[in-house]
This record gives sequence, C-alpha cells and structure tokens, in this order.
Amino acid sequence: MQKVLLLNASYEPLNICSWRRAIVLLLKGKAVQVEHNGKMLNPDMPLPLVIRLQHYINIPHKHVPLTRKNLMHRDKYTCQYCGKTGNDMTIDHVLPRSRGGKDEWENMVVACLRCNVGKGNKTPEEAGLTFRSKPMRPINFAYFELTKQWNTAKEYSVWEKYLYGT
Repeated sequence: MQKVLLLNASYEPLNICSWRRAIVLLLKGKAVQVEHNGKMLNPDMPLPLVIRLQHYINIPHKHVPLTRKNLMHRDKYTCQYCGKTGNDMTIDHVLPRSRGGKDEWENMVVACLRCNVGKGNKTPEEAGLTFRSKPMRPINFAYFELTKQWNTAKEYSVWEKYLYGT
C-alpha cells in the first residue's frame, strides 16, 4: 500500500498516512501535493508521495525517551567507532560511568563488543577512537518516530530531504 509523508505548512514532517487519506486532504483543500512518483490515480491526479498542509498546526514537541531501542535506532545499529552493523551491538558510555559519566543521549553510543571491550574504562580519545557521528539528543519526537516507520524502499527516497534535510 502506497504511503504518503505528511508535512506541516512549515515543511516539518508530521506523520505518514495512507494514499487514501492524502487524497481526501488534497480534495478538501487542506493540503497541497509536494512530490509524486508519476503513478496516476486518474488521468488528472498523480498519486502523491509527499503532501503539505495549507495551514500550520502547532504540535507540542515531546522528548524522545532514552531507551536501548531508541539509542540503537539513532545510531542505525552501527558501531560509532568502527562502523560495523548488526543486531548484536552494545551500548558504550563515552565518559565511563565509573568516571562520572551519566546515562544521557550525548554520553551514550552504540558500539560493537570488540570496540566496547577495547575501549574499556577510557574515553574515546584515550583509547584512540573517533566517532562516526557525534552523539546527540534527538530534537523532534515526531521526526524520530517517523524515521522508525520509514520504509527505506527506493520509491520513498524522495522523503530523505524532508526527514533528514539533505
């Protein structure tokens, strides 16, 4: 089933909806089509991939909870030191807990067992390791949840510029 990325009037990602819901929003004049894939619903209407609301909707931002699953998602199940990927990753504290490191987004990264054990009770600098990407707190709950749902199929690659700002 075709999915459609729904953007706020400010182009901020809000949700992923069905193509039927997107068509209803378009026909009611509540949204405009931003992107389509060339497939036609009828001779006059291409099937949308991205739609944008006509009027801005204020949605209070929730904080993304710090959980193992969310850390894995943030770092894409990839060791932040060597780049290895997989489901058997561990969580590493950048500043080890034994040295005062806290359980915070900015102090935790996904690491493979080899890198985590090799780093031990040191900081990455002391262990000679560098980050693939700087550990940061996810800013937007809606964005974070969307990227969990996002089908990375090629037909949805047009969503990248709205989800990641590329």
